[in-house]
Amino acid sequence: MTKNDSSTIGQRTIIGFDFGKKYIGVAVGQEITGSASPLGSIKATDGIPNWEQLGAYLKEWQPDVIVVGLPLNMDGSEQQLTKDARKFGNRIAGRFGLKVDFQDERLTTADAKAQLFSRGGYKNLKKDNIDAESARLIIESYFEQSYQ
Repeated sequence: MTKNDSSTIGQRTIIGFDFGKKYIGVAVGQEITGSASPLGSIKATDGIPNWEQLGAYLKEWQPDVIVVGLPLNMDGSEQQLTKDARKFGNRIAGRFGLKVDFQDERLTTADAKAQLFSRGGYKNLKKDNIDAESARLIIESYFEQSYQ
């Protein structure tokens, strides 16, 4: 499933993950539009994903780059969950041979909840929606940072 790295920057497909110990949000983004769409979430056991489910997303979307959100403390320091997210990203790189970048995800969950609520009220605040929306925001902030 390895893609060559000759994909043109600005036209790459990106899969983003919002890492969590029980659920990992998934979204897909297109660099050419600078936007992303939530896809859903993957069940995880103590941070270890259902690899078959994760692989199915990668096979379907054939991403050029994976972006994993880094849950940093508000002061920018790392916590245990930050280390776990890095380990998760490194496992994807090793297992699937894809380039993995990391993106600061501070406040994405709060932002995701606010955006989902504004679009559908409380019924829209399901865990699956929040995780996938967070992954979408991680990709879009990655795009914004990449083009500054």
